[in-house]
Amino acid sequence: MAVPIDHPRAAFIFGILGNVISFFAFLSPLKTFKRIWKRKSTEGFQSLPYVVALFSCIVWLYYATLKTNVFLLVTINSFGCAIEIIYILIYMIYADKRARYFCIAQFVAMNVMCLPTIILGTYFKLHGLVRVKVVGLICVIISTCVFVAPLSILVKVIRTKSVEFMPILLSSILTVSAIMWFCYGIFLKDIWITIPNVVGFTLGLIQMVVYLIYRGRGER
Repeated sequence: MAVPIDHPRAAFIFGILGNVISFFAFLSPLKTFKRIWKRKSTEGFQSLPYVVALFSCIVWLYYATLKTNVFLLVTINSFGCAIEIIYILIYMIYADKRARYFCIAQFVAMNVMCLPTIILGTYFKLHGLVRVKVVGLICVIISTCVFVAPLSILVKVIRTKSVEFMPILLSSILTVSAIMWFCYGIFLKDIWITIPNVVGFTLGLIQMVVYLIYRGRGER
């Protein structure tokens, strides 16, 4: 006889695990920013990943305000907002003039122009379940873009046949995190949380396979 699954309890467990793993994922760039702080230069590092991550966290927080029983979505994205703001501030302090202006332009475009348009537009123009669905779809699109962005590294690995520039530890953490949030979405029966994390762990597995293939070739 099958044992029935307690969905709220299972969702809570996977949500806690997702928070813990995502916490370490958010902290993973600390090594990069320690290097920036020591060298007083952003060197060749780009600001876009941190600006996009902040944008994504804020939109997910907005989505969480439209739902119930998603407190664990609030906790991790609140932390994400705080840490990404710190990263962006450090980046702008040590970036050269051109990189700083480019970072500011990205920030303004996403978090000053696009974000209020999404929030105000959906809040005043849409209502009830329609608003939730539209904001959920926006979250899916943004999160999918965040997951797809690192694919440029795969192209570089395949072209150079070297895994030197592939952050496999971070890829592994993000893959496991995506699995946790996928399960969280499944047990909450929330399709908008589930969909992007299917993309996330699928792409993560592809990255790890590519890493193993080219790491093996490099050791020959």
